[in-house]
Amino acid sequence: MENFCINPSLSSIFSKNGKLNFISKWRDWLLGATFLLLLLAAVQFTIGWATLLAPWRELSPWLLAWLFALTALSYGLRAVRMTDYFRQQFAGKFAVMLRLTIFHNVANNLLPMRSGELVFPWLMRRYFGYEILDAAAALIWIRLFDLHFLALIAIVILNLRQPSWIWWLLAALWIAGLTLLKFFNQLHRLPQLSSTGRIQKLIKQVLQTAPSELSLIARIYLWTALIWSLKFAAFVSLLRFFLPLDIWQLLTGVMGAELSSVLPFHGIAGSGSYELAAVAALMPLGIEPKLALAGAVNLHLFLLGSTLILGALAFLLKKPSPNC
Repeated sequence: MENFCINPSLSSIFSKNGKLNFISKWRDWLLGATFLLLLLAAVQFTIGWATLLAPWRELSPWLLAWLFALTALSYGLRAVRMTDYFRQQFAGKFAVMLRLTIFHNVANNLLPMRSGELVFPWLMRRYFGYEILDAAAALIWIRLFDLHFLALIAIVILNLRQPSWIWWLLAALWIAGLTLLKFFNQLHRLPQLSSTGRIQKLIKQVLQTAPSELSLIARIYLWTALIWSLKFAAFVSLLRFFLPLDIWQLLTGVMGAELSSVLPFHGIAGSGSYELAAVAALMPLGIEPKLALAGAVNLHLFLLGSTLILGALAFLLKKPSPNC
């Protein structure tokens, strides 16, 4: 792998010494802190923190441990997916990829305004000397796989709410559409992308990193399905403890919370945006706002607790020599 050279279009993300400078973006942190304070106040004045946290005393420690294990396994499978995606370059380096993947997810869950996504290409450069644009482009495709499977879960929710063969047909067509990815890799040869413009070069870079083998596409989608199935199984089970709803309603609430990542704002540790998205998904189903908020906050606390524990454990994994 060639030594990394910072691309001009990404120079604003990195400082001269190669360290991320997103921490210096005080406005993101100020807005994130504002969302956090608003959430703390909203819970205190509408529910009360003591009332909200009280049900945890009734939760079985064994059930909690099992749900954490499912969540941890989903994190581990993220590393498997990345190793498979980059299998030719990173064979035999799973422990390092697991460390990288966990730190990336920790950053995503804790840092404001989705700045945690920048950690992935940075760590790919730091751990493997990988070209940052290639890493960022690969992450875009991984996120598209994630969104595709979340859309499939949405179809499942619709079928659970109102069973019909139409949803099965739609799901089959949706999955079959993945085969079109095979041709995206060839689009970088289009004459329209032959110019040296920054946008054209960026689009070309993304297209070049698209998975072109059907076997690879199938494997990455399988890992994606397992990752999200495990996470939804854990989160739906926990949310059901706080909100005894039908399975399709619980899936809708978890889906809303997970899609909070597409909102234009994101508080510190996802505070505010995570709960807002979950409540917005549950309220149209007739769920009382206070109950929806309590369930969303408790679900978020489980996510943050799992994040911190796994992040701490990741420090025990093999640390590679820096490549920057």
